[in-house]
Amino acid sequence: MQPFTTTLRVRHYEMDAQGHVNNAVYQHYLEQAAIEHCESLGFPPARYQEFGGTFVMRRVTIDYLRPAFAGEDLALTTWLQEMRGTRSTRHYEIRKAGETDLLVTAEALWVWVDLASMRPKAIPKPILEVFGQLLPAEAL
Repeated sequence: MQPFTTTLRVRHYEMDAQGHVNNAVYQHYLEQAAIEHCESLGFPPARYQEFGGTFVMRRVTIDYLRPAFAGEDLALTTWLQEMRGTRSTRHYEIRKAGETDLLVTAEALWVWVDLASMRPKAIPKPILEVFGQLLPAEAL
């Protein structure tokens, strides 16, 4: 496991009626962290198109532990647990930047799909080779 961390600033329009980040917004944060992680490894969304596919989030489990508020900087950490066949399991932790207390933990199942049919297909070998370096051997 090699974690990747990025930061983002909470925007005012992401607040709910209680004045903190709306729970639904956290899924967007998770997606952004995954995209930035992939980009850091040389796989921006445009490169996925060269392979005729993309990753889509199939399932996500989010545990909301503490609220975040507009103007706060958040540290989003993500790492891969497993990648094989058509699937990839990714974990997340969100904290206020510079702090240790967790705001959110999450796990997401991502699936590689063909862009034309939007049906699952095997993750391309070049992606497995790069991402596989981040995983223990039994997770491939």
